[in-house]
Amino acid sequence: MTDPLDRVLELVASGRLTADEAAPILDALEAKAAPRSESATTDSGSGDGVSGPTTATAKYARVEVREKGRRIVDLRVPISLGRFALARVPLSKEQITEIEEAVVSGARGPIFDVEDADGDGVRIVLE
Repeated sequence: MTDPLDRVLELVASGRLTADEAAPILDALEAKAAPRSESATTDSGSGDGVSGPTTATAKYARVEVREKGRRIVDLRVPISLGRFALARVPLSKEQITEIEEAVVSGARGPIFDVEDADGDGVRIVLE
């Protein structure tokens, strides 16, 4: 029998589940695998878009990829799916650690933005 996480990701990859449909399943699998104590929080509703810890945990990560200054990818994925995918993104160990720390801390807003001189880059925003 395959790992439940792998099975859910296979269903998403094959189009039988959307990322939004898979999010609660992945959240449940993550909670079962690594129970942790978190205090209950509520959203402040400020919506100011400033990054940094807030009272609500981000549910989605928006990933934007730019080529020559033009946005060629604009993806919105559930955080639980993003955590799995992050391990497969070609970033440095320090960059991945920085992103993981922002997610764990409950940050919202832009958490990662790199761009080279040619206008190629990646931006990650927690929503």
